[in-house]
Amino acid sequence: MIQFKKSAICGNCNDCNRRSPLFKLLTEDELVMINEGRFEVSYKAGEMIFKQGSASSHILMLTSGLAKIYLEGNNNKNLILKIIKPIQMFGGPGVFLDSRNYYSATALEDSTVCFIVQENFKKAIRMNPDFAEQFIMHINKNAIFTFGRFVDLTQKQMPGRVADALLYLSKDIYESKKFKMALSRQDLADMTSLSKESFIRILKEFKEEKIITLNGDDVEITNIERLEKISAVG
Repeated sequence: MIQFKKSAICGNCNDCNRRSPLFKLLTEDELVMINEGRFEVSYKAGEMIFKQGSASSHILMLTSGLAKIYLEGNNNKNLILKIIKPIQMFGGPGVFLDSRNYYSATALEDSTVCFIVQENFKKAIRMNPDFAEQFIMHINKNAIFTFGRFVDLTQKQMPGRVADALLYLSKDIYESKKFKMALSRQDLADMTSLSKESFIRILKEFKEEKIITLNGDDVEITNIERLEKISAVG
């Protein structure tokens, strides 16, 4: 018989120290309900978590690793919308519309994802107004972030978009000026809506101008003021 293994962090929602801060608003009984039917899945780097257009039946929580969410466009062109890190909830707008995924998600590193039954989550929203309000705020913040991304991608020149990507990874994802990227050069191009060749060329220019140092996947921002200026002027 197939055995499904759980990591050491995946006991129950009451005792979990990797649950979303949003869940602190739930009562003990509501957490018990959320825990019903919940399960954890481990993914290797590069494995798809869900695909655009597929059925959506769960709310997902990334508990370890990194993942990317992206739109699959025409001619095999993707646009990365956001990088997900622990502990973040994700799942498309289709969860509350037609139970379909409107974008894809793929693990960038070995990752674990907690799957929460959609109907149990909806019950918690109906039962707990504070939880519902905070969840709406979470959705709105994601929408505002996406609006900003589209403005930057459509109004900034190529160096500004590359600067934005590096600053986003440094400040929001790795929280350091020095980091080892889990994203490929193609991923970075997909994040900036550039060709891979254009992204690499601008990255090389930043290196030559001593704005960054590069050693394989190891990146260090050595002149963040200059990078922020490039981002600001577009």
